[in-house]
Amino acid sequence: MKKLALLLAAAGLLAAQQFKLNLDHLATKASNAVDLSLAGPTLRLAARFLDTSDPDEAKVKKLLNGLEGIYIRHFTFKRDGEWTQSDAEGVRVQLKAPEWSRVVGYKSTEEGENADIYIRTQNDKISGVAILYTGAREFTVVNISGAIDLDSLADLSGHLGLPKLEQLPGKPIRKLD
Repeated sequence: MKKLALLLAAAGLLAAQQFKLNLDHLATKASNAVDLSLAGPTLRLAARFLDTSDPDEAKVKKLLNGLEGIYIRHFTFKRDGEWTQSDAEGVRVQLKAPEWSRVVGYKSTEEGENADIYIRTQNDKISGVAILYTGAREFTVVNISGAIDLDSLADLSGHLGLPKLEQLPGKPIRKLD
């Protein structure tokens, strides 16, 4: 049943994303590419298939009802160097103040990985989250738009193609008010 919900959700592609994901040129180079665009009505349709008697699925359903969209572009490559820093900068340049703020930056020169997390605020409320992850053979951009409670965002991880977010033991996700 969950697979049916995801297939139905993937069928309705609308453009409510908060920045442009002009990355089609990477899809031609990638060995694997994911292009997921789920807009509000489609998310609510997918939420109808979630089991509210399951506490985890009930949390996900509540969160989905407040979102405008989830947009994911993920590319894996057979060789290093298939994506360039200008590809990453093309995303970062759109995630600037005053609407967007970078809240997390991660860089591992040893592993060749970088990750940035941005939040978008409007009227002192979080209205979007953007994640940019790059590795030697990976390039991923995630945009979640709509009213977002950061504590609830962790409940969405592992669903609808989003990676599972792991919390540090004893460290709750902090709400940004």
